[in-house]
Amino acid sequence: MRRYGEQMSKITIFGLITSLFLSTLAVANEVNVFNARHYKADAELYSKFTNMTGIKVNLINGKSGALEKRIIEEGSDSSADLYITADAGRCGAMDAKGHLQGGLTSKAIKAAVPKTFRTSKWVGIAKRARIIYYSPERVTGAELSGMTYEGLADPKWKGRLVIRKSSNIYNKSLVASLIENNGKKATAEWAKGVVANMARDSKGNDRAQIMAVAAGEADIAVANTYYLALMLSGKKGAEQQEAAKKVKAFFPNQNDRGTHMNVSCAALVKGAPNKANAVKLVEFLLTPQSQEHFTNNTFEFPMIDGVSPSPLVVNNLGLDFKQDMKTKLASYGKNQAAALETMTAAGWK
Repeated sequence: MRRYGEQMSKITIFGLITSLFLSTLAVANEVNVFNARHYKADAELYSKFTNMTGIKVNLINGKSGALEKRIIEEGSDSSADLYITADAGRCGAMDAKGHLQGGLTSKAIKAAVPKTFRTSKWVGIAKRARIIYYSPERVTGAELSGMTYEGLADPKWKGRLVIRKSSNIYNKSLVASLIENNGKKATAEWAKGVVANMARDSKGNDRAQIMAVAAGEADIAVANTYYLALMLSGKKGAEQQEAAKKVKAFFPNQNDRGTHMNVSCAALVKGAPNKANAVKLVEFLLTPQSQEHFTNNTFEFPMIDGVSPSPLVVNNLGLDFKQDMKTKLASYGKNQAAALETMTAAGWK
């Protein structure tokens, strides 16, 4: 009886160990994504990943600031594996605060993403450009000839420019890139010129800037590329669709470093409990299938070669423009504080 009891005890213990092992496997077969991208289409993409790999994607949606605060406050107790957001400056800032870790260095990731658009801690998963939109009725080709971001401070644009607030992350990244290329002193003078040229105080989102040009409130605006296609698609209503038809796109700095580029980025959170699965998900987001999903639903530019942007983007923005491959996007996070300081000192509201 003792031997039988001992045998049963061993079986019970073995069963508990097996159960714990299987439970651990179940927990490991998931990935936790803190997602600040506000596109419903992204959830469809994560479902495809789960169907292909069996890895469950736990999606925690929210605004960038709230998600970053949660990751920071939870620290080592955070369940976050990946932080996905819509600007390299945000990923860079999280890295600077010590909340990311290396590991996004697989052969697949390195082969897909140029060095300019990645670090070992975060990588771009889709691209966009921050460009100039103009009224073809009020802006001549001669005025735009050789136009640069630096040229936005030219007095000829006085009372003719609209752009978002200085607190906007897209503007902080743009100004950070100018600091990287031209230095803080020159950029500070540039910011003063931009403020002097504003048709009104900064307000509204990127689409509001395009609509201001269409309405005749300004002649030129600065906004990201995907917004025009989004408006033209009709997803934001007939009024915005008609407004988008009244403006044209211009890609600055074609005669020097190229047009300012930014990315939606995936960052590997420090202490990620499912690191291997997180890397697999990033690799999946860089496949042609995923990239086509991005371009057709969010109107961003693909990160990888061999995938075409949405026809709306191709037909209304074009493909033949020089991208800035010189300025590393890691500088956006590094120069972010200086960029905001430069803009606010110039009176940029």
